Amino acid sequence: MLAISSIRVFCGSRRGFLAGLLSAGAFAFCVSSTVAQPKQSAAEPLRVVASFSILGDMVSEIGGQHVALTTIVGPGGDAHTFEPSPKDVLALAKAQVLVLNGLDFEGWLPRLIKASGFKGLQVLASDGVKVRLLGRDDQLVLGASSAHSHDQGKGHDHAHAHDSGHEHGHSPGEVDPHAWQDLSNGIIYANNIAEGLSRADPANSASYRSRADLYIKSMQKLDAELKAVLKEIPKSGRTVITTHDAFGYFAQAYGIRFISVAGFSSAAEPSAKDLAQIVDNAKKQHVSGVFFENISSNKIMEQIARETGAKRGGTLYSDALASPGEPAGTYLGMFSWNAGRLLRTLKP
Repeated sequence: MLAISSIRVFCGSRRGFLAGLLSAGAFAFCVSSTVAQPKQSAAEPLRVVASFSILGDMVSEIGGQHVALTTIVGPGGDAHTFEPSPKDVLALAKAQVLVLNGLDFEGWLPRLIKASGFKGLQVLASDGVKVRLLGRDDQLVLGASSAHSHDQGKGHDHAHAHDSGHEHGHSPGEVDPHAWQDLSNGIIYANNIAEGLSRADPANSASYRSRADLYIKSMQKLDAELKAVLKEIPKSGRTVITTHDAFGYFAQAYGIRFISVAGFSSAAEPSAKDLAQIVDNAKKQHVSGVFFENISSNKIMEQIARETGAKRGGTLYSDALASPGEPAGTYLGMFSWNAGRLLRTLKP
């Protein structure tokens, strides 16, 4: 496995790049120069809580040593099924800044805010994103969409909340919260985080801004490379199956067609009848690869792969990063890993 550091850029020729990609299953990176670290200030670091691991990595990149970070849903954690603990309440009670995705993603967060009495600055990372809706043709759902809970509190200013306190199913036309799956949206996230940290800690705003600018340059470079290499996959071979509706923004940005098995919730499991329909539809759609997700069970996906004869593409990272130090342990590493798996599986 290639260990990918927190901020890296592409290097080498296109031929060397693709050769490394196909052999390692992840994009080849070389370490870039990071922003020079200022001397440790006598001031206490800014106490920041991020709602889940992808935002936590972004905050860490931009905040550096000026931030004391707590991430609520850590690497490998499923934010769809998460339930806050007393330690989460305590962490948020002590925080000065909360960084959240919004778009109805953190259904448990309004309850946590209320329980903790948090009165600090809320930074909506997705503010300004062009939101897509679930159920569009670039991300079809095979099987019944399932219900899962979103307990979005009334009066919560961000998160594009539904009415609180009841279970509901996600259906076509509802907001897709997985905006980070497009690197151009990742740039929006980074700018919002830098602005929020600067508002809460003006003394270190120059550091936040310079670190964010370097981070954004890495995102722009990776985005361009992804579009170039994924374009080489023939259109007839660009349809894949994943577990839940997490890759719609990726589909729009990079030209891969994703079909979801379980609908929106990562916790759903199709019935035998649904599974038979999924297999039949997958054959009709000429699916080229079956991909697992790091936050979901592989049992159903293994069965689909066997019955359709599609290639097993390995694991894609959707809503959570891998453990620190692993190739998909950072936001940029997650993108390089996912694209590498797709290219290795789908490229003729």
